[in-house]
Amino acid sequence: MKHLITVSREKRGLGHKEAAQLVRRAAAMALDAEGIREACLINVMLTDNEGIRRVNREFRDVDRATDVLSFPFNELVPGGFDALLCERDPESGAIVLGDMMISLERCAEQGEEFGHGFEREIMYLTVHSVLHLLGYDHVDEGAMKKQMRDREKTIMGDKDE
Repeated sequence: MKHLITVSREKRGLGHKEAAQLVRRAAAMALDAEGIREACLINVMLTDNEGIRRVNREFRDVDRATDVLSFPFNELVPGGFDALLCERDPESGAIVLGDMMISLERCAEQGEEFGHGFEREIMYLTVHSVLHLLGYDHVDEGAMKKQMRDREKTIMGDKDE
């Protein structure tokens, strides 16, 4: 089974040529860790702070840049993926999970700020976003956030971060 992770760039000159490969690898890691065995389709747009700010303002009414935005196509339960509840792409037959947008600019800033670099940060943001597409959320500081953070740590191979 091969997942269809399409990665595009909103504009030229964003840099980080390795970003698309890292996103595909991290998305596949997350889907595998969640036990997803059927082919899934995820569309990823790489942008800068201004691009993600525009979309954040339009869809969430939040006028600021963020690192990643997730747009799930299905309403799924964390840890309880059910392919029968999901729409399929008519051309490929793959399960359509949704779309995500990542600011490469913000990713580089946070990678430096947190001291682990661009590669780890873009992979973490991708895993985080895939989990959102699979129904995980962190709207509160309680059980939901802990569940999502625990899955992120497991998928990323973190011990005690």
